[in-house]
Amino acid sequence: MNSFGKVFRVSVFGESHGSAIGVLIDGCPPGIKLSPDDFMQDLSRRRSGAKGTTPRSETDTPDILSGVFNGITTGAPLMLMTRNSDRRPGDYDKFRNIPRPGHADYTAAVKYSGFADMRGSGHFSGRITWGLVAAGVIAKIILQPSLVKAKLISAGGIDDIEKAVSNALSEGDSIGGIIECRISDPHKALGEPFFYPVESAISHAVFAIPAVKGIEFGSGFRAASMKGSEHNDSFVDETGKTLTNNAGGINGGITNGNEIVFRVAVKPTSSIAVKQQTFDFGRKEMTWLNVKGRHDTCIALRAPVIVEAAAAIALADLLMIDRAIHGSRG
Repeated sequence: MNSFGKVFRVSVFGESHGSAIGVLIDGCPPGIKLSPDDFMQDLSRRRSGAKGTTPRSETDTPDILSGVFNGITTGAPLMLMTRNSDRRPGDYDKFRNIPRPGHADYTAAVKYSGFADMRGSGHFSGRITWGLVAAGVIAKIILQPSLVKAKLISAGGIDDIEKAVSNALSEGDSIGGIIECRISDPHKALGEPFFYPVESAISHAVFAIPAVKGIEFGSGFRAASMKGSEHNDSFVDETGKTLTNNAGGINGGITNGNEIVFRVAVKPTSSIAVKQQTFDFGRKEMTWLNVKGRHDTCIALRAPVIVEAAAAIALADLLMIDRAIHGSRG
């Protein structure tokens, strides 16, 4: 449904142009010092404002509604929310009958029998990832000393991201991008060999991010064209460190202690000014649509911190599962 995790369990709620959005975290350990200010660095990385992002402006300031007392987590369910203030629900009325190509308008209508909230894509909006980023802040604390960092490494098929964004803006079009995430000093032995491997857990969480269409770990799809002698990572010392890292820090679905490396493919934003053909379900005929309003030219610009959060949430859950079964490994 709208939850992820077995022990560190994250549930998101709200709609893009509803009154508020937020996240409920069940399984948050007690004793973590936490204040609204602790969330702002990551939440600000997700906000719009840079060239190629939506002009919609939200403060994104979190309210901690439960699970924290005297600035310390209690172990009870932790709820955070933020109010939506810069709303324009009327911009989306026509999409109920004329779905945007590439968007979730049509599937949302079918899934929820026509009752889906169409305002700003409702619960399908990237706005909902605010809750993932907020939960990711706590997950990163749980994972310490591991460090989770992601960056956009290409956009629109080229490494010159600024040029790619400028070209798309001039054309009224949108572009996607590739995000690389690295987790340094990861905890060893997390994951299970079959139904809950690390790759599966991270992928599950990452695909909760709207617009994500692909993921690869280590050498990824290049491994298919490599020989075993090229792909195998030779061990170099008693800590398990390897000479190369084609496995991306994971063997047999389990973390091996080397840096975890994966890359995510983010598709172009569906809402574009370029005229497109689609079907008018009200008039039952083909029509032309060019989308006006406030939309990201390149949603991947704001996604690295969301990818970090998704990975951290997955790994925090795996760590807490491992500790519940095996205790602290030291």
